[in-house]
Amino acid sequence: MFRGRYQHTVDPKGRLSVPAKFRDVLAQYDGNLVVVPNEHCLEVHPLEEWQKIEARLREQSMFDPDVREFSRLYVSRAKDVPLDSAGRILLPPDSRQQAGLHRDVTLVGGGLMRFEVWDRGRFEEYERNGAEHLKALLPKISALGV
Repeated sequence: MFRGRYQHTVDPKGRLSVPAKFRDVLAQYDGNLVVVPNEHCLEVHPLEEWQKIEARLREQSMFDPDVREFSRLYVSRAKDVPLDSAGRILLPPDSRQQAGLHRDVTLVGGGLMRFEVWDRGRFEEYERNGAEHLKALLPKISALGV
């Protein structure tokens, strides 16, 4: 799993160096990744994990309007990106723009099989604003057995 936070920069060509701890996790995969912007950041999924999401989506009725909308608005933004031999990924310009990424970024691993790339300032604001919300989440997460 991806765990921890790392401060990095995106170079002028749009390349991002993946932290060594995250590369260690990626070693169990073939080096192919999928990036997809969400409402706050850019998600980075190992291709094999992303394919599990797509497989679950294919199991749903194609006539379900929520499935179609999710596919159009979220899945359609996904882009395949390789991890290069230097441990970097090239973030497509439109994906960077949709996620609001600039030079300084924070990579966030939340114990899942994906990590997020946030604009550093946006993540700092998100964290400041989320401190009180975290207190309210703890009992809910506890009720789930975590």
